Amino acid sequence: MSEKNTDNRGGRIDSKDLRNGVAFTHEAAQSQAAAAIKSIPSMLKDYSCPICNRTFAIYADLQHHYADEHPDAVVPVKVSFNVNGKDCEVLIEPHWTLQRTLQFRLGLTGAKQMCNHGACGSCTVIIDGRPVLSCMTLAIECEGKSIETIEGIAANPKWKPLVDAYCRWDAMQCGYCTPGFLVTAKALLDRNPDPTEEEIREALAGNICICGTYPRHSTAIMEAALKMAQGG
Repeated sequence: MSEKNTDNRGGRIDSKDLRNGVAFTHEAAQSQAAAAIKSIPSMLKDYSCPICNRTFAIYADLQHHYADEHPDAVVPVKVSFNVNGKDCEVLIEPHWTLQRTLQFRLGLTGAKQMCNHGACGSCTVIIDGRPVLSCMTLAIECEGKSIETIEGIAANPKWKPLVDAYCRWDAMQCGYCTPGFLVTAKALLDRNPDPTEEEIREALAGNICICGTYPRHSTAIMEAALKMAQGG
């Protein structure tokens, strides 16, 4: 059983799924996002060989191990960056994308793997203030950089008006592309707090929605910009 509240424009304000006693609200999503960020592993305490599962106390020992035991294999690399305000360190293969690293090393699933060719925008994250396609970015290219994902936006109360506006105007259907749209919208509002509809459409041009919700994104973003300007 589910219940929905709508305003007089038919836009969804809140949705609760009462099955198993679970209520899906903005507060619940914010809490889950904050928990995901908190659970991000920080500095590596040991270094495991993915081939034979041997563990080493320092990275140099892992490198020597590869030279001695796996001379034909690619040595994993150590990469450090800041994700959603938290410094972290990961051990990955050099060819891993940022999207894969976020999902399988840091447990952040918001940046979706969809087209995997940089064509749909579902994997968008913000790197040093710029929206970037994480499926086309190698994690090793992000050394020392600041990365923001949809989890960081969801956990930050400042961006509640943007999330609320997206829900109110039903700017999603299946929801798979929604994180990429929201991240791109946040990056736009960071550099332009009062965008026009044309500027919004231009900023979102790289994001594809197979459900066809395009007109509602501009409405939601403009409403969010107005509320944020008013301190709402």
